[in-house]
Amino acid sequence: MSQATFDDDELFGEAAAETREDVEQHLSAAREALPTADEIWDTSADNVLGVLNGLKSALDVGEAPEHLRQAKKWYTLGERADAFEDADDLEAEIEAVEELLETIEDVHDDVGELTGTVPQLRSSLQDAHDDDDADD
Repeated sequence: MSQATFDDDELFGEAAAETREDVEQHLSAAREALPTADEIWDTSADNVLGVLNGLKSALDVGEAPEHLRQAKKWYTLGERADAFEDADDLEAEIEAVEELLETIEDVHDDVGELTGTVPQLRSSLQDAHDDDDADD
């Protein structure tokens, strides 16, 4: 295939389409890596600590941060090259996935703190009630 077969505009158009496709694929992969609503809602635990441990595990975001990073990288490249005719939808999707990921990570941290605190609270409450029973 000779170089004369493609002109610069045609090549740029193909590259822009491929870049947009890369962004969309990485956004899709990021969303797929996030936990489902049922995974964080349903539980089969017998106690609060079991529920918290299950929730903490369910809040694992897997490869979502890396896919989001790749989507942002390709989006930035496309934007700086002025390759997208209309990229508002991509920008909005990136922001939505980023916000959701941040929320999940914040909740994961909160659940982690509770997982450490609840057993201590239980122990303290048992001690307090044991002291009350000893005083009677």
